[in-house]
Amino acid sequence: MTERPILAVTLGDPVGIGPEITARTLAEPSASEAARPLAVGDAAVLRRAIKVCRLDAGVNAVESVDQARFEPGVIDILDLGIAGADLPWGTVDATAGRSAVAAIEAATKAALAGEVAAVVTSPINKEAIWAAGSKHLGHTEMLGELTGSTRFNTMFWVRGLKIFFATRHLSLRQALDRITKENIGHSIREAYTALQVFGTHEPTLAVAALNPHGGEGGKFGDEEIVAIAPAVEAARAEGLAVTGPIPADSVFHQGLEGRFDGVLSLYHDQGHIASKTVDFHGTVSVTVGLPILRTSVDHGTAFDIAGTGKADAGTMRAAYQAAVELAPFAGKLREVYRPGS
Repeated sequence: MTERPILAVTLGDPVGIGPEITARTLAEPSASEAARPLAVGDAAVLRRAIKVCRLDAGVNAVESVDQARFEPGVIDILDLGIAGADLPWGTVDATAGRSAVAAIEAATKAALAGEVAAVVTSPINKEAIWAAGSKHLGHTEMLGELTGSTRFNTMFWVRGLKIFFATRHLSLRQALDRITKENIGHSIREAYTALQVFGTHEPTLAVAALNPHGGEGGKFGDEEIVAIAPAVEAARAEGLAVTGPIPADSVFHQGLEGRFDGVLSLYHDQGHIASKTVDFHGTVSVTVGLPILRTSVDHGTAFDIAGTGKADAGTMRAAYQAAVELAPFAGKLREVYRPGS
């Protein structure tokens, strides 16, 4: 029998809902049946979350991965010793930001060393990490720097469909300027490679259109004519099974029906709205282009309900399960996305 993978699960911002959804997920017997979970953060913060959620679970604070015991009813945590249980819930706090950043750094270091098979991340607060001195826009950019990667991007996984993004954290105006044949072509190849890395032998990829009805032959915009279609044609000439541009109001539905293994979204909200509308709690974010496996919830810190014990852990359960299912591909990630490749 294959040994259960060790998954490093960060607590995220200590005063957001990350500690609560992590505690709820890791306290469930099914979490230990599928893998060996190791929380990463502050033991005091985890204990507070367990109390808030009224869970029957102990805490085993360790200084290294090899000290974890993985015993039933006990959550092992790689204890950073940064944030205590006295931080006020739901506020932007530099100490909380330092803890969140340190957890990401520690989990990534363990993954790079092969001590854990994957990193599962809870939400962080951008203002808090900036207050702590971080210059990154978020998790993905931080992971890119920590792993020496430059090809990283985001993939959503929802009900079997993988959604990729040609542009991410840009204003809509800035995103429109990035819709060029070169950029779309690059995004197509990266998405196609990711589908192959994650086990699809001969993947099919659809590219969403930008304009209403796919531009109606240029009447509603010419991006489909001058950029998107030429990029698709070039990829097809290279032997890739790529289709598009397909109007965005139908392409995601077609993907969910099984016509395509993946869909390339052209800007942030185009893909986010589609995936989160169909299954908000089941949408998992996977960072592609890294030499390590990282899955994540795809929502924020929810400061308004932090500390109440009301946070729904469905997204964390989905991210955790995705890491279990994708863990066998961790070696392939190291091979394909090694720094400098």
